[in-house]
Amino acid sequence: MSALSVRQVRFRYLTLYGLRWLPSGLMIPVMILLMQERGLSLSQIGLVFTAQGLVVLALELPTGGFADALGRKPVLLAAWVVCLASLALMAVADSFWTFFLVWALQGVYRALDSGPLESWYVDATLAADPDAGYERGLGWAGTVVGVAIGAGALLSGGLVALGPVGPVSALTLPVLVAIVLQAVSIVALLALLVERRPASGTATLRASVVEAPRMVGRAVGLLRRNRVLLALVAVELFWGFGMVTFESLLPVRLSEVVGDADRAAALLGPAGSAAWLANAAGAALTPFLLRRLGAAPAAALMRILQGATVVGMGLLAGPVGVLVAYLACYAVHGASNPLHMGLLHRQVDGPYRTSVLSLNSMMAGAAGALGAVVLTALADATSVTVAMLVGAVALAVAAPLYLPAGRAARTAAAAAPAQPGADAEVAGPPAGAASGAVGGVPTPDPAAVLGVADRSA
Repeated sequence: MSALSVRQVRFRYLTLYGLRWLPSGLMIPVMILLMQERGLSLSQIGLVFTAQGLVVLALELPTGGFADALGRKPVLLAAWVVCLASLALMAVADSFWTFFLVWALQGVYRALDSGPLESWYVDATLAADPDAGYERGLGWAGTVVGVAIGAGALLSGGLVALGPVGPVSALTLPVLVAIVLQAVSIVALLALLVERRPASGTATLRASVVEAPRMVGRAVGLLRRNRVLLALVAVELFWGFGMVTFESLLPVRLSEVVGDADRAAALLGPAGSAAWLANAAGAALTPFLLRRLGAAPAAALMRILQGATVVGMGLLAGPVGVLVAYLACYAVHGASNPLHMGLLHRQVDGPYRTSVLSLNSMMAGAAGALGAVVLTALADATSVTVAMLVGAVALAVAAPLYLPAGRAARTAAAAAPAQPGADAEVAGPPAGAASGAVGGVPTPDPAAVLGVADRSA
């Protein structure tokens, strides 16, 4: 990895990150409609989606440990090949069970894909220059994902507008293009991601399988020894719960204020693309927020602001007010991801990085599932507005959980001697302050420092 410069590592990371999300952008607008076209009812569609959730829940932590033990490139390659297989099956699926298999494969893909690319970027950047700040590239990744999904959604709409091509239906066209783009992504992964591992072959594979559970156990052990890391992972519980408001309840709320479900659906098409662009713009603000506030204070402020935007979605009258709050929510969301993930990265040594990211992602997923049950039931029992206000409180109440990270940064900044070229915004607790052995990213003075990055939406 050290053969690449910091700039080269960042360029390769952003390129691969954009290619990874572009097929998803193509699929988002058509996947439910495609399943309906192939004969599935809405209740059956809900059931096939559970296949992905169950597989991710079962494999999230083991695959994270596997990536740390075996290497990020082979795990990513396996993930992207599985995704290609699921897209190919989706193109021809015509029954409940084939679609169930499609989403089970998507679950394997999501579990394998969660964390390795981002972990490679951070470790490759530090290998190229131990003093380098990787926060800017991780912030740009948030912009890249927003642009990629937005562009994919627009391309998908254009393909559907072209209508059927021979025996291929209009809704199947985006799937075929997504298959081509996924194949291109795999070729790019093989060419661009360079990873130095001490050994390879079947012996290494067997050793990695044995080592993976230990990596997971050590990653979980970090939470017991590192209060900062524990607080950061706890943020995901509130964040995942509250995200149900703008991911699932917003369409229902918009339908209420518009007075017509079809009209609301028509508005949500362009609004969804605009939301991802707003997400990208929010991520682009990461360097500014770091300079003005620092990582932990900015992350706490984003939690409060996102809660406020959800309050706006729940209380504002008229579609314009609701959609403006919706776009503001996604802009804040885009800024929040890099800040949170950077703080998380700065608490973990390279050998455990992907395992901790998987643990963080698993917490968000579990909380999201709970939020989907609780908030939708609350909306049925009371109103959508009440459910959104409860979700807004959950988002905002996570803000104090960033205080330990802020205190650790101030303590380290006060204790560390000034160094030429040091980045004050990524200062953190001194070595061993939290856990002794594995409390932070290796630097010239192995300190557990704090900063910013990006998580996958």
